[in-house]
Amino acid sequence: MEPLGGKLLISNASLFDPNFRRTVVLIGHHDEEGAVGVILNRPTELSVDEAVPALADLVMPGDLLFEGGPVQPEAAVVLAEFTDPSEAGVVAFGSIGFLPEEAAPEGLESVTRARVFAGYAGWGAGQLEGELDEDAWIVVPAEPGDVFHEEPERLWEDVLRRLGPAFALMRTMPADPSLN
Repeated sequence: MEPLGGKLLISNASLFDPNFRRTVVLIGHHDEEGAVGVILNRPTELSVDEAVPALADLVMPGDLLFEGGPVQPEAAVVLAEFTDPSEAGVVAFGSIGFLPEEAAPEGLESVTRARVFAGYAGWGAGQLEGELDEDAWIVVPAEPGDVFHEEPERLWEDVLRRLGPAFALMRTMPADPSLN
């Protein structure tokens, strides 16, 4: 399978895992050992300056902390746009990448905008491929606007809209179809 780093995983209607229901995940790294990424469309009610004061200077005042995934929710993960992508610990695509754990202050000068996530999404060897075989995810190219979407709660619907009319039914169905 082609590595999925830099791609979006859009949860399909058949994915009922509450950790990933109606999510958009940016894959940062994917190889034969597994995959890691962050959920882009789950802002919390906490601001970064409240939750992780040490990272507050990387974002705009009042920017929210995002739920990045169920793995290590106590860990902060920073996804950023860089003027120099070589400063990223992992480049996802283009100038978008993940800040290294121990970023040097001079590397932070290259950050033009950032989002902070609590935790991340992770899959072991073959696990993501199995979920893809079960059609749990739709794989699409990521765009910079997806990462820094102004209304992240609408990102899942907006990406499905971008995919065209074949996804209109899935995009408009209620979160719990049994309530329909």
